[in-house]
Amino acid sequence: MSLLFFCLPVILTAQNNITELGMDEAVSLALENNLTLKKDQIDLAASGYSEEKLWSEIFPSINASMSAGFVSPMFSDGEPTTSFTIGLGINLGLNAGIPYSMRSLKLAHQGNILRYEDACNQLTIMITKRFYSLIAEKNNLFFLEEILNLAQLQYERDQVSFRNGLIRELALMQSRLAVENARYDLSWAGTSYANNLGEFLVMLGLAQDEKISLAGTINVVKIDANADELIRQYLPGRPDIVRNRQEIEQKEYAQRQAALQGRAPSLSLSVDWNTPSARTFNPIFTDNISGSARLSIPIDSWIPGTGRSQTIRRANDTVEKAKLDLTAAEDAAKNQIRSLAALLRNSWDSITIARLSLEVAQRSYELTEQGFRNGTIESLALEDARNNMANARQRLLQNELSYFNMTLDLSAALNIEWKNFIQAFGVPDEEK
Repeated sequence: MSLLFFCLPVILTAQNNITELGMDEAVSLALENNLTLKKDQIDLAASGYSEEKLWSEIFPSINASMSAGFVSPMFSDGEPTTSFTIGLGINLGLNAGIPYSMRSLKLAHQGNILRYEDACNQLTIMITKRFYSLIAEKNNLFFLEEILNLAQLQYERDQVSFRNGLIRELALMQSRLAVENARYDLSWAGTSYANNLGEFLVMLGLAQDEKISLAGTINVVKIDANADELIRQYLPGRPDIVRNRQEIEQKEYAQRQAALQGRAPSLSLSVDWNTPSARTFNPIFTDNISGSARLSIPIDSWIPGTGRSQTIRRANDTVEKAKLDLTAAEDAAKNQIRSLAALLRNSWDSITIARLSLEVAQRSYELTEQGFRNGTIESLALEDARNNMANARQRLLQNELSYFNMTLDLSAALNIEWKNFIQAFGVPDEEK
């Protein structure tokens, strides 16, 4: 079974200066205005640029130079000699580790893409939780307002009964106290809702005092999913598992790159062009070009215990550590999925009990109110019955919200969009 919160279609319409905001629109605003995501986009663009310019790994270094000087005889009548030199040098270094360096750059960009998508998913889950938490608070306000209306209606009846001598003054005072308590509860809940709504709007990049009304409803269905089947089907796609696999692959590239750079021959090509001149008044320029090729074969890296040998060995160790990290991440993910699936199975009973408790509380209030009118029940008992009904409604709201949050957590643990998860594993609620 699964919990299904069905949100009304997103609409932004101005009615009496109040804008209605749906869940999908709230998520869209949060993704657009979140500062952390904007910084991640900068990192993503930088790694994407590096991936597009892989040729830079083999692009030669180019240096231009210019120098000027003069020589003046100190003990002769010779004229000073001025010299100018203009040069251009190109150096190209090639080694067997360059292909793995290119692959590492590609893998780093893929990792940044995965981290950005995961950050978007996490933000979506957080905004969805906050949105429906506010919907629950808003529904609770309606319930508290109904309780206040019932208390006021009872107080008005008691005033009539008191004037006709049917009830005592103490009963009237208790009825008035019930009204004030209900008004206080509604005021406190309204203030809390307004503060939480303001914080939520700031998260969306909106003004805290902007007039916004959240549009959405809460419907609950059950989630019926086997934990082992979920693990088998969805564990490989979890972002942390994919990142750990990419980390292993990247470490393996770095290992091969270090081994090839430290032990394989490397070729260095260079070309230099110079235009020197020595002149008094009539400069005579002569150009010269020189080139060289050098093949280097490392020896010390093959000797155990040398600095290069230790560097290669440390690269091998990082690969083994990355594999152990993957195993630990898989074990933690399996435990998380099993735990959340078990909590969902067990938590549905609390919703069933809360619904039954609300039915009992509502019926108890109706019978207590009838007894109070007949003069067989005191006003305190009526107030208690009314408060019990309000508490039963609040418990049901909290149980439904808690179940929904666990559903969101499980869908996030499986890396599935929560609506698709509910659609795939939800069972119609015949009891509701």
